Amino acid sequence: MRVLRKYVLVALLSARSNVVYLSEVVGRLLFLGIILYIFSRLWIAVYNQSAAEHVAELSIVQMIWYLAATEAMALSGPRVSASVDLDVRSGTVVNYLQRPLSYPLYCLSHNLGERSIRFFINLFVGALIALLLVGPLSVNWNSLVFFMLALPLAFAVDFLAGFLIGLGAFWFEDTSGLNLIYSRLNMIFGGMLFPLSIFPENVKPFLEWLPFSAVLYGPAKLLVAPSSGEFIAILARQLLAALVFAILVYWVYGRASKRVFVNGG
Repeated sequence: MRVLRKYVLVALLSARSNVVYLSEVVGRLLFLGIILYIFSRLWIAVYNQSAAEHVAELSIVQMIWYLAATEAMALSGPRVSASVDLDVRSGTVVNYLQRPLSYPLYCLSHNLGERSIRFFINLFVGALIALLLVGPLSVNWNSLVFFMLALPLAFAVDFLAGFLIGLGAFWFEDTSGLNLIYSRLNMIFGGMLFPLSIFPENVKPFLEWLPFSAVLYGPAKLLVAPSSGEFIAILARQLLAALVFAILVYWVYGRASKRVFVNGG
């Protein structure tokens, strides 16, 4: 219980420190506002030109709120891989190996604390923009409950993927390329730019089972178009993705730790 309390404290300190630098917060929110406004205007033009009430199974109101949710999630994520990469290259990771706290769990706590505060600020701004552009979204308790339950797992999957990439610094000279590939795959196959339901029916099931959909598309879809069946399916995909990434992190981190000790720390 004491150990768990330490990780909770790490998360709280991370969340608090993230709102200290006001200029950084304002900069992120301005960037979010510009990006969301541009994509929203593009989608509004698509709906107007096609004269369709629904595109990719979503109305214009649902689509803009979907974009607000995915942008808020995507832009709230700290650069996990870059942080781990720096710890490895600077040798800081050795200090964590000698502490009673687990380095991966410490990074996870720090990440969740920082990301949570960023996300809710981003979502507030995104909701204001969506409200001004298309009006309110019709939500019920299912929408909010399903979304809030899927959110922590989405953050955990994204963290594990970033942490795994960062551990590559033990073997690769630079992991920024791997992180760039992951971020672009998340944008396209994670549903950041458009929902996965826009893809052909024969491709969509495959994309939905990729880990990228567990990070962005799943939670955002539950917010704007919730259903019990969809919630169970998304939760199953998130748990599977988290389990696979956790096993990979455990294995790679174990090998990396031995590599540190073999090389003398």
